[in-house]
Amino acid sequence: MSQLLQISDLNVSFKTMQGKKGVLHDINIDVSKNEILAVVGESGSGKSVMSKAIMGLLGNKAAKSGQIYLHDSKLSDEPLEMVSMSRRQAQQIRGDEISMIFQDPMTSLNPLMTVGNQIAEAVQIHQKTSRAEAIEEAGRMLDLVRVPSGRQVLGVYPHQLSGGMRQRVMIAMALACKPKLLIADEPTTALDVTIQAQILGLIRELQVELGMGVIFITHDMGVVHEVADRVAVMYHGDIVETGTLNQVFLSPQHAYTKALLKAAPKLGSMRGRAVPHSFPVLTMEEELKGNTTSVEIPGSPVDYSEEPLLDVERLHVVFPRKHNFFGKVTHQVHAVNDVSFKLWKGETLGIVGESGSGKSTIGNAILGLLEEATGGISYQGINLLDPTRDQRKLIKRDISFIFQDPLASLNPQMTIGECVEEPFIIHHPEMSKAEREQKAKALLNKVGIKSELYRHYPHEFSGGMLQRVNIARALTTQPKIIVADESVSALDVSVQATVLNLMLELQKEFGISFIFISHDMAVIERVCHRVAVLTKGQLVEIGHRQEVFEDTKHSYTQKLLAAIPSIDTERSAPKQFELLTDDIPDPIFPVGESPLPITLVEHTTTHFSATE
Repeated sequence: MSQLLQISDLNVSFKTMQGKKGVLHDINIDVSKNEILAVVGESGSGKSVMSKAIMGLLGNKAAKSGQIYLHDSKLSDEPLEMVSMSRRQAQQIRGDEISMIFQDPMTSLNPLMTVGNQIAEAVQIHQKTSRAEAIEEAGRMLDLVRVPSGRQVLGVYPHQLSGGMRQRVMIAMALACKPKLLIADEPTTALDVTIQAQILGLIRELQVELGMGVIFITHDMGVVHEVADRVAVMYHGDIVETGTLNQVFLSPQHAYTKALLKAAPKLGSMRGRAVPHSFPVLTMEEELKGNTTSVEIPGSPVDYSEEPLLDVERLHVVFPRKHNFFGKVTHQVHAVNDVSFKLWKGETLGIVGESGSGKSTIGNAILGLLEEATGGISYQGINLLDPTRDQRKLIKRDISFIFQDPLASLNPQMTIGECVEEPFIIHHPEMSKAEREQKAKALLNKVGIKSELYRHYPHEFSGGMLQRVNIARALTTQPKIIVADESVSALDVSVQATVLNLMLELQKEFGISFIFISHDMAVIERVCHRVAVLTKGQLVEIGHRQEVFEDTKHSYTQKLLAAIPSIDTERSAPKQFELLTDDIPDPIFPVGESPLPITLVEHTTTHFSATE
């Protein structure tokens, strides 16, 4: 395979208030045409900084040395050195010869432009097409990345889409110009396993068709096992191990690589266990010291004879989607349709389903953030859909939320310390500044954020570190219920394992109940007492974790489980993904129409599934 990108002795450092900070140290890697190089490592290890260095996006505040050569560029017959290239040259290459799928879709998309205009703009600039041709290509790309009613979504704004849908729009935009090199920074983090398989299959298909090289940055070891040809492992700005996929997975040499593989959740590891168990890992520092005394600690059983803490009864959430010339609503999105479940004290209920299935909408309805929600949600006798002013204050203290998008959840003008202190100011005004700071630092330390980072701003952190800040902030009021919406999806596997262990520890200590919204079935199996499976806004299976995972009844649940990758076996060839070509179910209905109601069949007193 001919070489496409070559990085030699790359060093990157930033000027900070504490002085010069080195982020990348003597990076040496290369990528060939028609090859997928997976770069794995902890949040904050330098993966995203390396990708931005390749794209020329680090700006003047970064000090760079070394070389990055792009071969076969249309701008030069010789290999093009990209560290010292002009800003104009970098703009010509970006989006055309090298394209990037960013980690955070909401902050990467323009909130004032429709999805169609954003994709078409990239096509027009680099492909020199007409406006009509660019819009047509944008619609085709949305269909390719499996966006339901892709052509209709062309006129929709980013905030009207779920996190997973926004990520698919980002992928469509990055692939629209058919680049030579695609840098994918956590491209499937927000996607459920079935759509993830489609996206990975699409990238693989386009890679073969175009001879495209791919740098695939991820913390998901299962995804790496399915798509990578070679693997580079990063730790604290250094590449500590490289090799072919089977070399790295079956005979890892570095202690850090071994710890990453040990921390990856594996489906089936909870078979025969009634309650959640912690991951058998310590913090990464302890693992690297060779301390192997970690054990799996069981969670607490739930007393189901008590009254439930939260009762969701026949919840409906319907959003307007289309209007006629006079502004009257003609079509509606049935985001949640007739969903009922209960949550007990000290219980973790997992809500799992594909992107856009209504998981986050249910969480927002519980917080009282949606005027469109109808039905009943009661907490300790309070109707959460219509609380009084005093009740609202109690709800805000007792029910915390960890949002899916870590950067958008924090005030960019406040330091992370101020962000974590803010709930103390609201709910405990009698607390002194020194007490607030002490408690905030203790919480940040619990989730792995060091005290010296206390006065740094959100934009200075990686996505995974920001999510740890959000988890610390959610714990400030000692809540009774935490709604965790994809709360660990942005974390690398080692930190994910320690954060989930922390959640289990807090649950045992304080009796906190979790509604754990996720698309990762292996994580759901590890941490949940009960599991609810959603698709297209409807509940298709609910029961105790053992019942749902070990005696699966509904075909959709079986499909989710079948899509989970295994990392324990030798891979002889890249996985062949079967790209779906059938029509994608659409939750949009004309006013007056609604989805067909689902009837749940009782298998046991606790296990129900929809008829098919």
